[in-house]
Amino acid sequence: MPGLLDRMVRRAPVRAITPVTPSMVQIGLSGPALRDLTWTPGQHLNVLPGSPSGLIEALRKGWRSYTVWDYDPAGSLELRVVTHGHEGPGTRWATSVRVGDEVAVTPPEGRLTVRPEAPYHLVVGEETGSVAMGAIIRALPAGSAVYGVIEVDTPDDRPDLPRGEELQWAYRNGAGAASSPALLGALKTLRLPDEPGVAYVAGEARTCQKVRAHLIHERGWPRAGVRLHAYWTA
Repeated sequence: MPGLLDRMVRRAPVRAITPVTPSMVQIGLSGPALRDLTWTPGQHLNVLPGSPSGLIEALRKGWRSYTVWDYDPAGSLELRVVTHGHEGPGTRWATSVRVGDEVAVTPPEGRLTVRPEAPYHLVVGEETGSVAMGAIIRALPAGSAVYGVIEVDTPDDRPDLPRGEELQWAYRNGAGAASSPALLGALKTLRLPDEPGVAYVAGEARTCQKVRAHLIHERGWPRAGVRLHAYWTA
């Protein structure tokens, strides 16, 4: 059984934990086992805290899924994790992990990745989705047109994002992030070109569904033009 788990995961220690905002931290992992992973910006991976001895123990402990903020094939990767306002196992791990702790990670996966041929790119999400949005924007071809709305609780919770000054920011001001009207309301006022582009939508499930419905039914976008990853729900 341990052999099966070892084939599924890579093990590496936490090398750095850095605050990004009052509600987000950046967790850096590095080690030889992380060399030469196949990662496309926007993809996520699963993290298993500790060093489980077998698959049964791993399943009992439970995986946490996080989007990769950045990756260096030399053997290091960066995760950004929301630590307030999105309670759950992932948040509990991010607030308790310490430098030197070993974790196991699965290879990156996911289809929320850049479509470089798009006439323009629309990024939409709240804090949890902002990690993928930042990685996606960083990977866009030079000169690509970008539009977007990112929702956070307050202006102090705005993470640094590539081309963040070109995006519209929406604020909840203490309200819950689940089914938040702030993100959709800001998107409805966002001026976009007449023709559809490609939208990358990530975050809370019900909010993502409302964003997709708005783009398809009110803006006339084709379903294939909306790439969505629902990370969590209340």
